Amino acid sequence: MTTATARRSDRRISPVFVGIVAVMAVTGWATWTGFAEQPGLAVFLFVTAAWIVSLCLHEYAHARTALHSGDISIGAKGYLTLNPLKYTHALLSIVLPVLFVIMGGIGLPGGAVFIEHGRIQGRWKHSLISAAGPLTNVLFAVVCTAPFWLDVLDGVPAEFQFALAFLAMLQVTAAILNFLPVPGLDGYGVIEPWLSHKIRRQVEPFAPFGLLAVFGLLWIPEVNGVFFDAVDAMLRGLGIDEIRTYCGQNLYRFWTETDQFCSVSQ
Repeated sequence: MTTATARRSDRRISPVFVGIVAVMAVTGWATWTGFAEQPGLAVFLFVTAAWIVSLCLHEYAHARTALHSGDISIGAKGYLTLNPLKYTHALLSIVLPVLFVIMGGIGLPGGAVFIEHGRIQGRWKHSLISAAGPLTNVLFAVVCTAPFWLDVLDGVPAEFQFALAFLAMLQVTAAILNFLPVPGLDGYGVIEPWLSHKIRRQVEPFAPFGLLAVFGLLWIPEVNGVFFDAVDAMLRGLGIDEIRTYCGQNLYRFWTETDQFCSVSQ
């Protein structure tokens, strides 16, 4: 009985996650209805809460896939509760990605749930576990962009469109960055099981610095330009133009001067 109760509690959705979803819902409603006196603040809270929700789902996807692949220790670690405070590195998983959104409007990959890979047999399972997280970002991006490519935005307030466009951009950037085959990122985790033992040993010392290297490269104007050109091209293919993403980021940064063009509902 005690074991059964413990197992149920391992999978019970955390009140912390429910609270974050509630903030997302209320501020999304405030953005949609124009209830908030400061739409920028409502957009900020809505996008930030939705971004944290996506980070939680990203890590949950890793954990759930690992559980079904053989790592039965996942539940006891609290990863199935969607509680961001249970992650191995809550700072890397939540705080830093949110700070990067605030500072630069980029969906920085977070990390991580600790998976006992020794319990998992088969290279395909290891690859799928790594791919599950960024695939969640892809799914989130599809959901955010669906109203645009389905052309069902008639009557939707401009501020909400802008917020949704900016959130979609964050998901696209997170998916692209996560799928890069760089040590320390999920993309490398997808291909790592297929590499020789010698190559894995040689690459292993660089894993803690992979994300820092990517971030450093993005500071190079030429690399940054190519990266965001690719992001914009994907968003345009999904029906979101640069004006909407620009206005979404402009409203999100409510503590700066708001572009008058973005403050007028269209």
